[in-house]
Amino acid sequence: MAKYKKILTVIIISIFACFYLPIFSCFLAHSLAVNDAETDNQKTVAILTSGGDAPGMNAAVRSFTKTALNAGMKVIGIKYGYEGLLNSNFVYLSHEDVSGINREGGTILHSSRSTEFNTPEGVEKAAKICKDWKISGLVVVGGDGSFRGAKDLTEYGIPCIVIPATIDNDMKCSDYTIGFDTAINTVVQLIDKIRDTSKSHDRCFVVEVMGRACGDIALHTGIASEAVAVLVPEVDYDFQNDVLEKIKLAQEKGETHFIIVVAEGVDGVDKIAKQIEEQTKIDTRYIVLGHVQRGGAPTGKDREVASKMGIRAAKLLLKNKGNRAVVVRDGKIIDIDITEALTSKKKFDEKLYKYALELGQ
Repeated sequence: MAKYKKILTVIIISIFACFYLPIFSCFLAHSLAVNDAETDNQKTVAILTSGGDAPGMNAAVRSFTKTALNAGMKVIGIKYGYEGLLNSNFVYLSHEDVSGINREGGTILHSSRSTEFNTPEGVEKAAKICKDWKISGLVVVGGDGSFRGAKDLTEYGIPCIVIPATIDNDMKCSDYTIGFDTAINTVVQLIDKIRDTSKSHDRCFVVEVMGRACGDIALHTGIASEAVAVLVPEVDYDFQNDVLEKIKLAQEKGETHFIIVVAEGVDGVDKIAKQIEEQTKIDTRYIVLGHVQRGGAPTGKDREVASKMGIRAAKLLLKNKGNRAVVVRDGKIIDIDITEALTSKKKFDEKLYKYALELGQ
């Protein structure tokens, strides 16, 4: 009896294999094909950071990635800026990849400068790579040079959204750029430490901060750190009136130590220090803060602004919009045409400069 049961089982299995397995296989193959088609049709967007790093870049990467993923898009992180784009240095980003990066300074995608991308051939090559990878939109986080690169790519058919990130706050199109608030706080903390030794030795310190063409860091930190004088590239200064007289007035009021804040766009911080010592006989030193201003965990403000900008950028690409710059105007996050962003003129804050002059008296 057991023998006949085994024979019957074999027959049933054979019948199933002959008739039903091919049908099941066809169904499975069809299901896989449909799934593949859905994957192929899924919109792919990308993001890169370019130029000088700025605290808050990671917050922009995080918010953009999460918003895009939640909308059903695939997100490619391009490492090392435009140079990485030319070399297809790509990585698909997940929620886990960007979790917790808000508090980190710098950029997890890294940054670099590309000579090749600054040529028409380089831009054309980059555009082709984007099309080969089926990238339907690109977000670029960086400064003026990064904006120009994105505009060039847009002209080759790659929709681009740009987000301003530079500690100098020198973007003409935006009232605020990612990284500025963190840089100010970093500089103020450093000058506070410098003031301690300045006070102990009755010295004058001339402190150079970043700002080749824009004196915003110098202005804000000069006021916050009680500087006797603030020198910025937007305003020509008279050494006698704007430096020596300020020190003399402070001495007459009983002060014995002094801080002078100078933006790097004002040449000769070493010469300024030498002149002060020669003409006042005050022991004077100079210090260049340099790249330390770019580092450190971003402040709450930089995290918030960057996050809002990243969300805005993702939603623009979701609507198939390109050639836009996400900027801050009158305290609001808006988007404008990239060409308008590149041709805008930044107004120097005369009122803030007057505050600095008054507080130095």
